[in-house]
Amino acid sequence: MPVLVMKFGGTSVANLDRIRRAAKRVGVEVAKGYDVIVIVSAMSGKTNELVGWVNETSPLYDAREYDAVVSSGENVTAGLMALTLQEMDIPARSWQGWQVPLKTNSAHSAARIEEIPPENINAKFAEGMRVAVVAGFQGISPEGRITTLGRGGSDTTAVAFAAAFEAERCDIYTDVDGIYTTDPRIATKARKLDKIAFEEMLELASLGAKVLQTRSVELAMRYNVKLRVLSSFEEQSDDAGTLVCSEEEIMESNVVNGIAYSRDEAKMTLISIADRPGIAAAIFGPLSEAGVNVDMIIQNISEEGRTDMTFSCPTDQVARAEKALQSAQDSGEIDYRELVADTNVSKVSAVGIGMRSQSGVAAQMFKTLSNEGVNIKVIATSEIKISVLIDRKYMELAVQALHDAFELDKAG
Repeated sequence: MPVLVMKFGGTSVANLDRIRRAAKRVGVEVAKGYDVIVIVSAMSGKTNELVGWVNETSPLYDAREYDAVVSSGENVTAGLMALTLQEMDIPARSWQGWQVPLKTNSAHSAARIEEIPPENINAKFAEGMRVAVVAGFQGISPEGRITTLGRGGSDTTAVAFAAAFEAERCDIYTDVDGIYTTDPRIATKARKLDKIAFEEMLELASLGAKVLQTRSVELAMRYNVKLRVLSSFEEQSDDAGTLVCSEEEIMESNVVNGIAYSRDEAKMTLISIADRPGIAAAIFGPLSEAGVNVDMIIQNISEEGRTDMTFSCPTDQVARAEKALQSAQDSGEIDYRELVADTNVSKVSAVGIGMRSQSGVAAQMFKTLSNEGVNIKVIATSEIKISVLIDRKYMELAVQALHDAFELDKAG
């Protein structure tokens, strides 16, 4: 039988009533003739509770035991979902990561998936099991220890299973009914997209859109797994939600397909550093080692052998960045006069595969912001994206103005 992967997030399995609702959706797909692999998250709020217990017990915790504790939330949900399906007379059983086995590397709390052998689950399907309920977010290391994949890891689990089992589709059930042109809470004209290309979704996810985890989109793109994002709280039709698919499956789309934002960004500037070969490596090497997620980078014009270097990073990583750069200065790797951090900025981005073939998007974006009196601090571009850093107080205004300027309320 064809295989379908269905993933239910924490809000979709937050209590027994919601688990029953999710189980009914699984039953509909089983009735259509699918063998179904269900990936479940922990009940809403449970992972945070478990993480809190670990931190309270041992602030400098053993990462292996951290994984053993925080992975247990998904095990509970998987067992309850399997029991619910059995009550509906649907042959189902739960699977923990080590039972599949979902093989990962040994990077506890941030493990990468290495292999998902399909033999064990396929053998049970052959014996009459119709639904495999798999605990998301977890796997097993080469040493035989439980590992977790990092926050949002259940999305990645679902896509990886869809690839390993050559599933017809991977449905991600969440608390929103699809991918929107921007956040509907900010722009009331935001429109739900019927389809979006992998590359656009990858940019939107990495730029702040929280519907899908970035790693899951990367994986779907690599293995060409069709992803559908839809609500677990609304009645569904066959074309519900948003399909994330290859660019070739989209006939026409707007030049810009979405406006993303990241509220809590910081702009950091190293003033008066030596302009010499290797200076960028000397700056960003220590930042990388300190785990600072650097995004936009600008090197200003050099004067008398000195230059300024500006980059952006999340506000919660500013202290880490300052410490890393101070250590590099103290050791003589770099020499700068001052480090200035502006923690009151936000990033706003326009994304669309149509930018590849149509000019004028940047000019229109900058003119729109200028007309609203919004000053641009930093600009970064890629083939299908233009991002700007602006004062945080203008973020919502910028999102609304750009959404209107590119007429995203209208279908392409």
